[in-house]
Amino acid sequence: MKDLVLVNARNRDLNVLSFMDNFVAGEGTYRVITKCKAGFMVTSDIQTNSAISAFRRFKPKAIQSIAYILNGGYPITVYARNGKKVWASECFLSEVTVGDINQDLSNTALYCQGQYQAVNAKTWADKAYVKNEEVIAA
Repeated sequence: MKDLVLVNARNRDLNVLSFMDNFVAGEGTYRVITKCKAGFMVTSDIQTNSAISAFRRFKPKAIQSIAYILNGGYPITVYARNGKKVWASECFLSEVTVGDINQDLSNTALYCQGQYQAVNAKTWADKAYVKNEEVIAA
């Protein structure tokens, strides 16, 4: 996993979840809890290759939490949201792009222009919390 660059460390609304050393929620089962239009919570268990791909399968505003299911059946939360407050694991933040945030999460703690500048993010495809390589035109 790449090193995270977290600029706004004093942001009380963004909590970075740290688990075991170099924990990566890779390929496996994820439990996604979303809120439907009627206001009820819906749980979906899906097979996918990463937390960010589980995130991209649903409407970002509807997602309440994403948990990686370990082999023993125990869930580990990799993303959770309550209003503007966000709890995200390092493995989730290392994969999230500017486009994922700007699409529907610009009113949450993930959105920060200073953060984008610190990681040299120029387009929506750039990573939001991992240093992006600067491309020099020849």
